[in-house]
This record gives sequence, C-alpha cells and structure tokens, in this order.
Amino acid sequence: MKKIFAFVLSFFLISFSLFAQQTANLQGVYLAKQGDTNVLWLLADGYFSQVHYKDKQYVGTLGGPYTYDGKNMQLKIEYNDADSEAVGSEKMLQISKEGNNLRYESLLFSKQPAKKQGLDGLWHITGRKQGDDIVKIHQSGTRKTIKLLVDGYFQWMAIDPGAKTFSGTGGGHYSFKDGKYSEHIQFFSRDNSRVGAHLTFDGKLENGEWHHSGLSSKGDPIYEIWSKVK
Repeated sequence: MKKIFAFVLSFFLISFSLFAQQTANLQGVYLAKQGDTNVLWLLADGYFSQVHYKDKQYVGTLGGPYTYDGKNMQLKIEYNDADSEAVGSEKMLQISKEGNNLRYESLLFSKQPAKKQGLDGLWHITGRKQGDDIVKIHQSGTRKTIKLLVDGYFQWMAIDPGAKTFSGTGGGHYSFKDGKYSEHIQFFSRDNSRVGAHLTFDGKLENGEWHHSGLSSKGDPIYEIWSKVK
C-alpha cells in the first residue's frame, strides 16, 4: 500500500510540475493582426488578458485567471466589456504552439521580445496617499482595480466580477528603470484621444509593494500603493 501511495504521489507531483511548467511557458506578450485590428494577449502570474484595438480606437477586452495543459487554455472570465453575461463563465481555447508563437483558430500570435523588468506580474491597488497619510483601500465586495505588466507591456482594468461590471481599461508599453516608471498609451477605453500620450512617474519597490507617484493623465498628483495578487 505504501508503495502504491508513493507511486501515486510521485506521479501527481510530476504531472503538477509539468502542468505548472506549461502554464509558465506561456508567460509573455503575443500579438496578432485581424484586418486593421490588433489582437494583443498578455499572460503573467496565471492571468490572461486579451485586448482588441486599432491604431487610434479602442475596441474591447476580456480576461481572467487561466491554466494551460499544452493544448487547451481554460479561462475563467472575470471581465468582458462586450458581454457582461459571460463574466463568471469558463471558456476553453484550443491553442497550439508553433515555435515561440501561438496559434488560435486562424490567427498566429507572434511572441513579442522578452523585456523582463522588476514590475512584471499581476498587481492590485491597495493604498493611496491622502495628505501625509497612507490610507488603505478597502475593496467593497469583488470590486477591484488590477494591473497586468509583462515584457514591456501593461494593462490596467477596473472591474467587478461579482456584479459583472466593467469600468474601464487602458494600456500600452511601459518601462521601469532607475526609480522611474514610464507609460506610452496605445489604447484607452474612456478616451481615444489619450492614445500616444507618454507619462512618467516615480516608482519604487518597498517591502514587496510598488509605490507609484507623480501626476495623473489629468495632471492631478497621485501616490498609489500596489500589491502583488496572490
């Protein structure tokens, strides 16, 4: 019995290791073209986001936690601004790897160059400075603002999976170096005129938290604290 148990445990650990490796191997940024529309995939920390945008026009986005077994991506949808009723459902995507690239149906998603930086991963806002004090943000229910950063790309999403609501998103390229965090906006759901804007902030990692400060896109001073999603 002990030998059988040891074998089963060993098989489980090996299978889990291979499964985790498959998920990790997808981490990165993948881009495809569908006519004049960019289809961008961001994958990091077991979280997936797909966004559609044109050169000067935001189209839509969906995403959530995912797993991948080498052939199929199982996606639990946390936001979908085109179909709120899809939130909470699971979607299966049949994905094959072609070298470093991914194929989904007729689209080939080209892997973008890896540009690993200290902020890569999935974050959520947990604090904000008011006067001289840092005030914790108490999320009500399932409402949250998250930010996905990987290989020089970023996307933030203001969502409420429980209420199936979507408040906005934006994203593009980012860099984090020598205490400076910069964004170059490629899509913005609330205002297409923001596309092309370049913003620079002060940024630092302190006790595992990301301190983000400077002026917002509207010119208002901000000081935010972001924590990694576990």
